[in-house]
This record gives sequence, C-alpha cells and structure tokens, in this order.
Amino acid sequence: MIIVKSKKEIEKIAAACRIVAEILKNLKSFIAVDITTADIEAYVLDQIKKRKAIPAFMGYRGYPASTCTSVNDQVVHGIPSRMSRLKNGDIISIDLGVVLEGFYGDAAVTFPVGAVDAEARKLMLVTEEALYAGIGNAVVGNRVSDISASIQKHAESSGFSVVRAFVGHGIGRSLHEDPQVPNFGEAGRGPRLKEGMTLAIEPMVNAGCADVNILDDGWTAVTADGRLSAHFEHTIAVTKSVPLILTKI
Repeated sequence: MIIVKSKKEIEKIAAACRIVAEILKNLKSFIAVDITTADIEAYVLDQIKKRKAIPAFMGYRGYPASTCTSVNDQVVHGIPSRMSRLKNGDIISIDLGVVLEGFYGDAAVTFPVGAVDAEARKLMLVTEEALYAGIGNAVVGNRVSDISASIQKHAESSGFSVVRAFVGHGIGRSLHEDPQVPNFGEAGRGPRLKEGMTLAIEPMVNAGCADVNILDDGWTAVTADGRLSAHFEHTIAVTKSVPLILTKI
C-alpha cells in the first residue's frame, strides 16, 4: 500500500533527511587515503548521536552497522571493517539512513579517494546525472516507471549498465515502503505519482555488466565481473510542482 504523506509528515521526513545530508556533506572532507571503512562507521555513528537521531540501518534485518561502505566493485551493503583500508584511486559509496522522531531519511553518495581515473570519474558523474534524470520525472501524473526508464536511458546511453537486483523505494515511517522504484524498465507503467508521495530514488550503475554476486557475509553485493560500481540516492517528495529533494542541503 502506498502511503501519501501530509505536509506535517513531509516536514518530519525532511528533518531526518537534513541530518543525512549534513553527515554526507561532512564525509566529503573526512574520507581520505589510508582511513578504514570502520573509521567511517565510527565517524558517522558519532555524527548521528550528536544530532539525537537513530541509525536506521543498524539491526535492520540483521545488518550490523549504521552505514553501508561499498568500495570499488562493491555495489551496495558493504559492511564497515578495520580490514578495509582506502587507497588512492578507490571510489567508495556511502549509503546512510537515520530515524528522527519516528520518520526516516535515506541517501547515498559515491566519493573519490584521492586521484581517481577517467573511468571512475565518468561512472560517478553519469550515475549522479541518472539520479537527477529520475528525480526530474517524479512529478504528479507520471508513473513510477517514468522515473525508472529515464535512469536506465541515461546510464546505458553512456555505455554503463544499471543494477537490477536492487531498487529504490517509498519511505516515511518505515525505511522501505511501497512503491518499489526500479532503475530500469519501460515508461508509462506502475502506480501513478501523487502529491505527498515520498520516494528514495537510488540508481546503482556498473562500469561493466549489470549482474551482481553476494559475498559470504550475506550482505555485500559485488559486480559479477569485478568492475567498478557507483551509487547515488536522494529522498524526494512529490509536490504539485517540481520534486522536492529532501536530502540535499
């Protein structure tokens, strides 16, 4: 069931989203060569607690951390570890969610570590552009798959592939609500978008094939061919006019 939010509920979701946005912005200067993904986890957890919020991911379906830290060929759900140390030229996707007063905010950014090569730069740029292409179609009267088709078209027209194993989603009092928001598909299908819907739109784009494998930890998804992957996500609200990006400062 798709839950349409009131103005007051959207304001509460927006408050949670601002915390996510602030922390992701701060991470841009924190991420550096030679830190570990466990260092990132500790930093994020401290930032969440200082803002009197709750980590949305920790314990969710058994996930053991507050952040997903996915490096290079890791697509999503990479578990922070002291053994995972960042190197010059890496890229790292940080997926972060918080709960504030019962409402969720969720976003993701892929960061470069030091100097990255041309393929990595292009992959990150195209993935973020695909996110905004999707957001641009999140308007009243469109259908969910209009978001999906625009993401797929932009990514594939640039020579990359869209991950199909994971999708975006509704969000509000729960981290994952209806509807699912795939990053691929034919336009003109699925539920019609209405004012007050809140969605987490999150393209995951691979440099090579779209297929993924899950590691033995049961969480970390990696590209099947070992090539790079990037992930960008915003939580948005559908309004009478343009989409409102709640996880953007």
